Amino acid sequence: MAKIGKLALVAGAALTLASCGPNGGLDFRNFDPDLRGWGGGGLDTAQAAARAAPRPTPDQRGVISYPGYQVAIARQGDTVATIAARLSLDAGELARHNAIGENTVLNPGAVVALPRRVAAGAAAPVVSSTGQVSDPFAGQGVKQPTAPAGAQEVTSSTLPASSQPRQHVVASGETAWSIARRYDVSVDDLAQWNGLSSDMALRVGQRLLIPVAGQAQPAGATVTAPGSGSPTPRPPSAAKPLPAEKTQPVASPVNKPSSPDLGKTRTAASRSGNFRMPVSGAIIRTYEKGKNEGIDISATPGSSVVAAGGGTVAAITRDVDQVPIIVIRHDGNLMTVYAGLEDVSVSKGQKVSAGTALGKVRSQGVVHFEVRNGFDSVDPEKYLG
Repeated sequence: MAKIGKLALVAGAALTLASCGPNGGLDFRNFDPDLRGWGGGGLDTAQAAARAAPRPTPDQRGVISYPGYQVAIARQGDTVATIAARLSLDAGELARHNAIGENTVLNPGAVVALPRRVAAGAAAPVVSSTGQVSDPFAGQGVKQPTAPAGAQEVTSSTLPASSQPRQHVVASGETAWSIARRYDVSVDDLAQWNGLSSDMALRVGQRLLIPVAGQAQPAGATVTAPGSGSPTPRPPSAAKPLPAEKTQPVASPVNKPSSPDLGKTRTAASRSGNFRMPVSGAIIRTYEKGKNEGIDISATPGSSVVAAGGGTVAAITRDVDQVPIIVIRHDGNLMTVYAGLEDVSVSKGQKVSAGTALGKVRSQGVVHFEVRNGFDSVDPEKYLG
């Protein structure tokens, strides 16, 4: 049960779910493919978003200098070649260091790691084909973006060591969400620090800056002017009597509400749906939007987990513990998700019928089952027949 609580739909399943939306073109920064809130696990990085510091502002050349390395920030229309020319670096070397082509157009704000330090100073002049030297920034009238509130102003000097973020080189199979979870930062801050596109696409070998945590003000804290001291808390008034309290003896009986039998929650109305139970067992945890996006079913380890309805296997991925997750696409814009199983017996793209065996129940004896209508999760019990 504890391991299933770490359920995480990685990029393959995320793209499959998102592609089924009616409008398309979704902004993946607002999508939670890892189901971090499910099961009350410790994978939630929502608090990290409030603590993220803004990325330092680059100098006039677009360079941010840290004690251990330097990075260049891409401008509108920049390529690796134009950045290399601006910084008097070899374009091929810079491209290989960042695993990208020399002439690939970069997203504005994208991070390009420098293979070696460049000297402080203004941008290198550009020599035209006619032999005339010109300043690439002179007379262009390009307005530089305004630094966000609280951003640190960067000059040619190197930033202090305490502000140096870690670098991460993207490996095969990694996603923006898995990297954000690994370093306990929000995926939105990771995207803003590295100029990622709205689809959060990464490339193998890409070098990412991991956002540096800022100083979040504690909830309810009172800010006072420097030197004025902290306000004294107001004591309770001595003129008012304390409220009357009626305490009960320790031995007094406690009224306990009757506990519902979760295994009998399938009412007659819920038996008119489109799907069958994916496994034989009792429902031990019901659907709760935002907390449990499906139902948990207690089942005998080794028993068969079957498709709830006919459709196509859209994705087979794994959670953080490498436990398989199966996604099946059905008619009517519906999808079903199965987790907590092993010995998968189907493959991606395979057509299945209701009752087709998907795998076996793991030794934990719990199967997680979801129904999604397009992008949103819905109560699976309303679809069970």
